[in-house]
Amino acid sequence: MSKSISGKTAIVTGGANGIGLAIGRHFAAQGANVMFADMDEEQLAHQLGDTAEGDSVRYFAGDLREKLTLANLLSATLDAFDEVDILINAARQVMPSDPLNPDDDAVTELLNQNLIPALRLSQLVAKRMIKQAEKREDGMAGSIVNLSSISSRLTHPELMAYSVSSAALDQMTRSLAVALAPERIRVNAVAFGSVMSASLKATLKEHSDFRGEIESHTPLGRIASPSELADAVQFLASDAAGFMTGQILTIDGGRSLLDPVGIPAH
Repeated sequence: MSKSISGKTAIVTGGANGIGLAIGRHFAAQGANVMFADMDEEQLAHQLGDTAEGDSVRYFAGDLREKLTLANLLSATLDAFDEVDILINAARQVMPSDPLNPDDDAVTELLNQNLIPALRLSQLVAKRMIKQAEKREDGMAGSIVNLSSISSRLTHPELMAYSVSSAALDQMTRSLAVALAPERIRVNAVAFGSVMSASLKATLKEHSDFRGEIESHTPLGRIASPSELADAVQFLASDAAGFMTGQILTIDGGRSLLDPVGIPAH
């Protein structure tokens, strides 16, 4: 089966920088039509520049936490490209949290940022994919890929909110996969470890010593580039993964394999 996504239309959220931008650019380079979506209109215009005036690249700016914004995003995509075949939910935010502070609202904020928009947009796009599939006699109707994190199954109390939102996204992936399977829509996720995202780049700028700590806790001994993640996302979005749904594909250089205590459990 082919990994080609040429001629297909994809919506990529979180497309103004870092991982989302890399995925969108990679898809466009592979011949896909891409709608980059993000809250940061200035950054979208800066990163995409004149390419947004071409036949295959558009961008949409708005607060994806708002239902009307999501509906307008889908409408803008259909106006530009007529159909939508792929949804990449790459918008995400990381923030510290205090699990013992009852006034800490980080869990609520990250669920509203990382989970709810992805769920609502998936529901809207899936409805459109189902309608499009009425014209198709065979093949898949569409593919949804969510960006999650290995934090969903590791325990770092200071990142509890991010871990909770990532775990919720994993379960959402599985539930939607089962619900949408009869409609020929696949739903998968990529759980990644240390990838040079915009947020990690900012963190390393403030705490340069973190790089060595991350690399020493990663068996492959380095931080991944966003383009490596884009390759995995393309695989899940393409027909090459045609019999995969409800799966959480781990891309972490082996980091989640290590016991952080460093002492055998037996």
